[in-house]
Amino acid sequence: MAWDDPVVWILIVGLGILLFGSNKIPELARALGKARREFDSASRGLADTINSEINGAQVPPGMNRPIAQPVATSVAMPAQLEENDPLLIAARNEGIDTRGKSRSQIASELASKVQD
Repeated sequence: MAWDDPVVWILIVGLGILLFGSNKIPELARALGKARREFDSASRGLADTINSEINGAQVPPGMNRPIAQPVATSVAMPAQLEENDPLLIAARNEGIDTRGKSRSQIASELASKVQD
């Protein structure tokens, strides 16, 4: 017998009516529905808590996703490159101005200049 067979489900429902009686079936259905709602509510609450912990934002009650918070950005000063850095030497040999630029900016300019 397979679980997708309609005869099996009819037998299960018939057995349930015989065991519990017709008065208990609605009570069982209500209890299952209430348990399902409580489970869904708890899982949403857990998801909200996890999202707020990850994003560092407060999630209003009843909302499944955190509110987008503006991100504070700061411009980091590029680290000082040493004079004997091969990237710096290669960039200067190609005529690239390296003052005030980060290592990645110098590398991208050097790559584009070498490709041309």
